[in-house]
Amino acid sequence: MISALTEDAVSHATTSHKNIEVRKASMQDIPNLLALINGYAAKGIMLPRTEFELSENMRDFTVAYDGNRLAGCGALHFYSPAIGEVRSLAVAETHKTHGIGRLIVEALVYEAKMYGLDAVFAFTYVPGFFGKVGFNEVERGELPLKAWKDCLRCPKFHSCDEIAVLRVLRPQRWEQRQPGLPVLGVEGGMVVILPTVRH
Repeated sequence: MISALTEDAVSHATTSHKNIEVRKASMQDIPNLLALINGYAAKGIMLPRTEFELSENMRDFTVAYDGNRLAGCGALHFYSPAIGEVRSLAVAETHKTHGIGRLIVEALVYEAKMYGLDAVFAFTYVPGFFGKVGFNEVERGELPLKAWKDCLRCPKFHSCDEIAVLRVLRPQRWEQRQPGLPVLGVEGGMVVILPTVRH
């Protein structure tokens, strides 16, 4: 759940992406992904991943390459036919402030739409970044309990300071599945309003 995207990775981002290739990950990307993700895990800002875990979830991952160098990664993990999580979002130190995080999130949201998901969520330390790509802060209780399974092995489980964010992709369907929840934001021309409760 913890992502390596931090304020210094998103502030004053440039918009030049001419050399960046964004694509679905392949098994050959595992060594680079392990190095990137576990490098941040060693600093306590991401959950560590094993080769087995990455192999098992490789279809979730999207990568951004600058030539032969991994510039960043992210994953779209499905929890139900209606909702998925943007997770394992990491930008290489060499590529911070280059808009890589935005490119990856946009690719993951596009994928979520292609699969017909009603919404995607994330847990983050940088809600401002996610706000710029269409997400809104929400109460954790609005997210499915299954989404918290990774939290059990997180060192910050009892003192989590991440913020839950949600992007509604199909407002009418989301509202039908969540009766009684107010709908904030605009998606596809529709106004969507969700409550924000901070702990």
